[in-house]
Amino acid sequence: MKRRDFITLLGGAAAWPIAVRAQQSGVALVGLLSSIHYDDREISAVRQGLKEAGYVEGRNVAIKDRSAGGRFDRLPGLAAELVADPVAVVVALSPPAARAAKAATATIPIVFAIGAEPVELGLVSSLNRPGGNVTGVTLLINTLGAKRLELLRELVPSAKAIGVLINPRNPTSQSQTADVQAAARAHGIELMIVDASNERDIDTAFTSFVQHHVNAVIIGADSLFLSRREQLVGLAARHALPAVYYLREFADVGGLISYGANHRCLSLTGGYVGRILKGEKPADLPVQQTVKFESAVNLKTAKTLGLEIPDKLLALADEVIE
Repeated sequence: MKRRDFITLLGGAAAWPIAVRAQQSGVALVGLLSSIHYDDREISAVRQGLKEAGYVEGRNVAIKDRSAGGRFDRLPGLAAELVADPVAVVVALSPPAARAAKAATATIPIVFAIGAEPVELGLVSSLNRPGGNVTGVTLLINTLGAKRLELLRELVPSAKAIGVLINPRNPTSQSQTADVQAAARAHGIELMIVDASNERDIDTAFTSFVQHHVNAVIIGADSLFLSRREQLVGLAARHALPAVYYLREFADVGGLISYGANHRCLSLTGGYVGRILKGEKPADLPVQQTVKFESAVNLKTAKTLGLEIPDKLLALADEVIE
């Protein structure tokens, strides 16, 4: 059953509260809280983790999906709605979603999948001993700015000015900025950091990049940017700006190069949900850190930009899109 069909089914069955129906049918209800709309492919890894733990959607687990659609201010209300059902576990798929879930409940288990340091965000006491009702997987997306800067330096050796796009509403924006700034200082590169928290801001940011003659752009890690990936890739192409992104999904739609976590590690999140449904406590489940990163290179985009991809980068790429 497709996720959207399932959501429609839930919406039409208004006779009983959803939690009561789930309990009476022996189906565990899991809440999925996200900052943006994820399509079926992007959350299939969570389902796979659940399946490996013995939970199959439509048979013994149901997923109630709530997305803020890029509006972070909606997350607290959506988290409260899931808690009021109540769901058995909340899966939070971004730092803002995780913080909203934690603020909404101190008793319902929360499993996050975030590209940030969870201790710094106040989600857990420590990685090994999370404490409380929260645990999950950290994808370490936000701490790879130095590596992405290095990729741009290899692609555009003459680059002296590089633009960085950051969403100031993301609680990890400061750590992302600090990571890139430290790397830029070491190489004598001038950074132009521009904020964008909506679609219009993204257009304006690229206008600023062009006006200030940056040579390339780093797209910060943020769920809004993922949801607007076609807009971002299109702007980079229109202005002939080499850009590096934080997930392979950008390269899939024409982005030049990406470097970041492998989203398949989200199956670990589903696995943790399964273990909690079987009786384990979040406080006893250490936060898992992804150790696999992947890169993708789009040769068609490189050719359009007149760039020659170094053999070293091609050899290291997990996917080369021609």
